Amino acid sequence: MQAAKEFLIYRKIDEILWFDWDPIGISDVDDARDEYESYVAEIFNLKKASIGREEVAMSLFKIETERMGLSGAFENCLSVADKIISL
Repeated sequence: MQAAKEFLIYRKIDEILWFDWDPIGISDVDDARDEYESYVAEIFNLKKASIGREEVAMSLFKIETERMGLSGAFENCLSVADKIISL
């Protein structure tokens, strides 16, 4: 039962990253659906560890700025972190 619940949370995080976070603006491109998959496990592990909103947002922001080379949108990261924390 716990594994099924964790799987659902994992999938929901994937959807949140795709539809709500979407730092490069590609959520309308079906062929790019796996673009953020490599970040799901990292964010899922933060959720499992009950890490707070700011820490989740900062992780997302660091992915945007350090790994993707974007300027980042911290306010959006906070909003996305709220959705993830509430799962």
